[in-house]
Amino acid sequence: MGKVVLYDYWRSSASYRVRIALNLLGIDYEAVPVDLLKGEQKGGEHLARNPQGLVPVLDIDGTRLTQSLAIIEYLSETRSAHPLLPEDPEGRARVRMLAYAIAMEIHPICNTGTVNHILALTSGGDEVRTAWMRKFIGQGLTAFETLLDHPATGTFCHGDKVTMADLCLIPQVYNAKRWGVDLIDMPRIRAIAEECGRMEAFRRAYPKDPGAM
Repeated sequence: MGKVVLYDYWRSSASYRVRIALNLLGIDYEAVPVDLLKGEQKGGEHLARNPQGLVPVLDIDGTRLTQSLAIIEYLSETRSAHPLLPEDPEGRARVRMLAYAIAMEIHPICNTGTVNHILALTSGGDEVRTAWMRKFIGQGLTAFETLLDHPATGTFCHGDKVTMADLCLIPQVYNAKRWGVDLIDMPRIRAIAEECGRMEAFRRAYPKDPGAM
């Protein structure tokens, strides 16, 4: 069906999620960078791939997929190496709830396009950007820590196997550290992040600035 191609940006948390999934499932892929800071996502070439002008975009199995969680669910359903959603309906609902708490609540507010627009409207600078990120990432992860206070939480967000929830959490932890969010009162999040950090699939997916390589 041809090679697997991931169009991504190294610091995109949505792309980061998909990189982890591909690594967990042992799927070889070609990474094609789309530089968000240069606006390449809004150029005609990328808009032809995704009219929303977003990353990631994944070409796989003769089809083109967008939206990171849809991609992850597709990979989970079509590859048996490492299912990323539990088999039971209650478990799947909980994993989706945790994933959505990050991908649909924290992420959109802290998306580069959203924050840049806020700064343009308010004439704010880096100080405003940092305060914005710390507020919304911090309060979002504080709520997530409380959601993890649940019998189904194990070594990872749900039980003792990596699920889609962990794939959403780890990029957000990366963002939290980048913006100086204090995680001291989030022991469950820190423990899960430490456990994931021991896994090759997560380490290989870690954001690496191509300009520094």
